[in-house]
Amino acid sequence: MERDFAVITKNEKETIDLGKQIASSLKSGDVISLYGDLGSGKTRLVKGICEGLGINNVVNSPTFIIVNEYSSEKFGNVYHFDLYRLKSEDEILAMGFEDYMNSRGIVLIEWPRHAERLLPADSIKIHISHSVENENERWIKIEGIEK
Repeated sequence: MERDFAVITKNEKETIDLGKQIASSLKSGDVISLYGDLGSGKTRLVKGICEGLGINNVVNSPTFIIVNEYSSEKFGNVYHFDLYRLKSEDEILAMGFEDYMNSRGIVLIEWPRHAERLLPADSIKIHISHSVENENERWIKIEGIEK
């Protein structure tokens, strides 16, 4: 099976559905980093992943609190980070980031740029961008997960 592939979603529902499909391929301890501009759909994709993991909580970006913690029957804890406001690896380490990385839960990271050296080599990377032709379309490249 392919470990790197690309998908085009045509609307928010398709992006959420893709997240559910991604969730079905996850295993305990997986780390997923999400790259993309503001408004590209990172949080929508996380919402779909969480739905696919059986999480019924409201999923929103933890921009000001940095991390939301959810509970999944299958995986235990799911940690959703938004590192946009953090400016350095030192700030990320000071908040106990390594403890989350060493957990057996699922870790979802928006804006991972300052944490890249802290991520496991086998982490899943998802790059999201807007389509030039259609503002509702998203081009999504997924690296490190089987299709």
